[in-house]
Amino acid sequence: MDAPLWTERYAPDLADLPQPEVREYLQKAVNDPINLVLHGPAGAGKTAAVRALAREAHEDPENDLTILNVADFFDRTKKEIRNDPRFEQFLQGETEFSKQFKRGSDQRKQYKRQWSKRDMINHILKEYAGYAPSSGEYRTLVLDNAEDIREDFQQSLRRTMEQFHETTQFVITTRQPTKLIPPIKSRCFPVAVRAPTNDEIVEVLKHIADAEGVEYDEMGLHIVAGYAEGNLREAILSAQTLHEKEGEITRETVQTVREIGIRSQIEEMLDAAEAGEFSDARKTLDDLLVDEGYNGQEVLQKVLTVARNSNRYTGREEELAELTRLAGEIDADLAEGSSDRVHLGHMLAELGAKGEA
Repeated sequence: MDAPLWTERYAPDLADLPQPEVREYLQKAVNDPINLVLHGPAGAGKTAAVRALAREAHEDPENDLTILNVADFFDRTKKEIRNDPRFEQFLQGETEFSKQFKRGSDQRKQYKRQWSKRDMINHILKEYAGYAPSSGEYRTLVLDNAEDIREDFQQSLRRTMEQFHETTQFVITTRQPTKLIPPIKSRCFPVAVRAPTNDEIVEVLKHIADAEGVEYDEMGLHIVAGYAEGNLREAILSAQTLHEKEGEITRETVQTVREIGIRSQIEEMLDAAEAGEFSDARKTLDDLLVDEGYNGQEVLQKVLTVARNSNRYTGREEELAELTRLAGEIDADLAEGSSDRVHLGHMLAELGAKGEA
């Protein structure tokens, strides 16, 4: 999608958040920068709510708000983390301990390049948390999709929260708050963000369509909202794609909504995997998980939908049955809350192996 995303252009302000209870809790956090846990289903608007809070609370939100997707750490190798332009400045050169080691000190701390993944992540979090506010008295550090943080890393995060509590507000967003350890939860105020209703989604789509001068009818917007199944982000992106392809969002044109959204990316990912081009397949997977914010189970569901409702497996029923079996195993792994990228990457590798057999 070449045009600016509607999800960004029409990001809500704090007063525009559709859920009154969420607005109330976040408004209190403007003047009292308590730590927060925003929990709710994917696409409910958790990250959008945090951005709205930052715009209200900070004179310079561009510099005083940092959002880190947990997948940027835990679903990547050490090399990928080290080469990320956002993190490389923290992971180059020597530490004071390594300099002492060269001088013969007994403090045998390693060079940064030899750090474990855990050392790297802890160091990056402390660097971001330790930044001085650009304006005001505090800055906001967000950990997005925090259900993937292992317990030992959560213990390190707890210590970081204690160390920098005077100048940094920590906000955690997650689909599964039960996976957070008690010491983290006890230091944060919980804010439940429910999935929006179809009527709430339609109202948002109306506002955007009116502002963009898009032709639409009520039924068209309701169909888009219904297909999104409570995922506001997906509804907005689907409406934008439909407008760009069909020129309007009406009952007649919206039936093509089944063909838009992430379908083409899923097809591209499956084609690459089956051709044995694993790097290309995983790049598309990363785009879906990191850039577009889908969770692993959403991607898996879309894979099965594309596989069953397209012609790609016509005459290849055994391969479709194998994909369905494999998806069942991956779904069970995803339910345990471990790395979405690792498990879906395993599925893609398996498809590639089957293609070569």
